[in-house]
Amino acid sequence: MKAVINNEYGAPDALYVSEIDKPVVNEEELLIKVHYTTVTTVDTTFRKGDSFFARLFTGVFKPKKNVLGGEFSGVVEHAGSSVTNFRKGDKVWGGAPDGFGAYAEYIKVNRREAVSLIPDGVSFDQAAALYGALTALPFLRDEGKIEKGMQVLINGASGSIGSFAVQLAKFYNCEVTALCSPRNFELVKSLGADYAFDYSSPGVSGQLKKYDIIFDAVGKTSFNKTKRYLKKNGRYLTTVITPAILLQKLYTRFIGSKKAIIAFTGLRSAKEKLRDMDFVNKLISIGKLKPLIDREYGINQIRAAHGYVDKGHKRGNVLIKVN
Repeated sequence: MKAVINNEYGAPDALYVSEIDKPVVNEEELLIKVHYTTVTTVDTTFRKGDSFFARLFTGVFKPKKNVLGGEFSGVVEHAGSSVTNFRKGDKVWGGAPDGFGAYAEYIKVNRREAVSLIPDGVSFDQAAALYGALTALPFLRDEGKIEKGMQVLINGASGSIGSFAVQLAKFYNCEVTALCSPRNFELVKSLGADYAFDYSSPGVSGQLKKYDIIFDAVGKTSFNKTKRYLKKNGRYLTTVITPAILLQKLYTRFIGSKKAIIAFTGLRSAKEKLRDMDFVNKLISIGKLKPLIDREYGINQIRAAHGYVDKGHKRGNVLIKVN
């Protein structure tokens, strides 16, 4: 089968398309023909290997898992004899095992992994773009303790995680302020944001107030820079692991009312993810949630797709059409 290979850390040129063996599945596994996958900032971080924390997952000196891709949509090609929850021909979306392997024509997953049927009326490209909601949801609900009437600030509101965070915060009946570039103001307001401000403007600090939750969906700010905008008992949430946030999470747990929080949502159990996938499917079905798609590339354009995401200006999701 065709797959994107990443044998060394570096620029997008480190990626190349090659033929590798098609996965062989056992009685507990599904073989899924991948229709779409995505290019996320996690994928580009793993490709670059420029983070110590990333290399803990991918290999200190070179990638140990050389097929990237953490999310997909596709069709069940084969279901093992012990698989009762899926059958051949089912349209599915989900996460790749351990966050790797979706940059390929086929992927195998255990029947108990985070894989769900695609809701009626949702296309394969839309389904591939749903997985960011599985980061935004536990951050806001479990770590942010979001409640009706809260005031929520979302940095990176036009990205794949941030765009879901805006919609979820509105679902919980909160007031939402979005930080993004001016070209995305109308976009985030169409998703439900009550206010939108330019994150790069020197005067943005004078436009902000106090918030119950500050969710940095792109990891571009810090607890120290934003804590003055937190209310008493407010929570700063970030998706990016740094030594600073790990230390701040530890000491704010015991000192002060304002909390700094980093959560490892990708490491949650499959049971937890499946529960949230059911919830996301319901929100999609009733029109309360929609994935945001920026652009689509073919698998042979993988370098261009990674190069685009590296620029840091994507709106929602960047898709790779595999089959």
